[in-house]
Amino acid sequence: MITSDIIRVFVPAMITFLVGIGITPFVTHFLYKWKMWKPKAGKIAFDGKPAEVFNQLHQARETGTPRFGGIIVWGSVLLCATFLSVLSFVDPESFGGLTFISRSQTWLPFTALVAGALVGFFDDLFEVRGTGGLKLRIRLLIVAIIAVFCAVWFYQKLGVSSISFPFVGIPLDLGAWFMLFFVLTALFMYAGGVIDGIDGLAGGIFCTMFAAYAGIAFFQHQFDIAALSAAIAGGLLAFLWFNIPPARFYLSETGTMGLTLALVVIAFLTDMHGGGKGIMVLPIIALPLVVTVASIILQLVWKKLFKKKLLRIAPLHHHFEALGWPAYKVTMRYWIVGVVAALIGMTIALL
Repeated sequence: MITSDIIRVFVPAMITFLVGIGITPFVTHFLYKWKMWKPKAGKIAFDGKPAEVFNQLHQARETGTPRFGGIIVWGSVLLCATFLSVLSFVDPESFGGLTFISRSQTWLPFTALVAGALVGFFDDLFEVRGTGGLKLRIRLLIVAIIAVFCAVWFYQKLGVSSISFPFVGIPLDLGAWFMLFFVLTALFMYAGGVIDGIDGLAGGIFCTMFAAYAGIAFFQHQFDIAALSAAIAGGLLAFLWFNIPPARFYLSETGTMGLTLALVVIAFLTDMHGGGKGIMVLPIIALPLVVTVASIILQLVWKKLFKKKLLRIAPLHHHFEALGWPAYKVTMRYWIVGVVAALIGMTIALL
């Protein structure tokens, strides 16, 4: 029985990886043929002024490298899920156990993944057409709307209003405030998506996080969630194969928006709904995203209070670049921190 459960998780991950590797040449050909990258280099900071340090570091890479790399991730997951569903329909006795899209466990995170990916796709499309993409407040509003839908589903359909509380056996009942907490968590994690700024960085970090939640869900016997998380990790590995410097394309919004939303939903599903501590360990497993958002907030507050920068540039990974660290060193050290944080988070979740 244990062996069959492991197969249910690892087969989707393997198929998604192979599908991702297989579709990448076609996606790459299309992206380069139609020059799907920013027509003009340069980034605007949160204060509305040009991000001078960032532009000095990345201006050469801003154009000539396509966006839309997230298609490899969610596209391979979608194709894998469809393929396994067809196999299950044709021969349910042999392949029925491999289908991981189910109403009871994975419809919600899968929907969040696809919805966020589609919105991010249009943002990238506007970006490459030279209109600057969707404004930040519009993206935040859309993320909030998707999060509200998911929060209401948890509260009304699943009857979840509590969260695990750090180092206390008794859960914290938030009542209707649970929905606000869910939305704020989704917005915070989405803000961490700006970690997609160095070749290979975001792919490795997201892969580690989803692999960690695959393990947590597996030990909770939520095998469909574990399989979906593993499948996303497999798609990210395929993406990462081509995103290692020099990157063939960037994850961009069509990747980060869907991934952060799916991550939040999975974290809540592995919390009180799954009898676990998925939310309690989210800040640990997603430590690189948390640090990314925290560094941006600290930078803004510091400039407001003291009229000068705390960091050379925010978020933190670009600060290390500005200090002279090679991009590959920043990426690999973040990977190491991400793996260690994920292992610590999994350990706490399984205690």
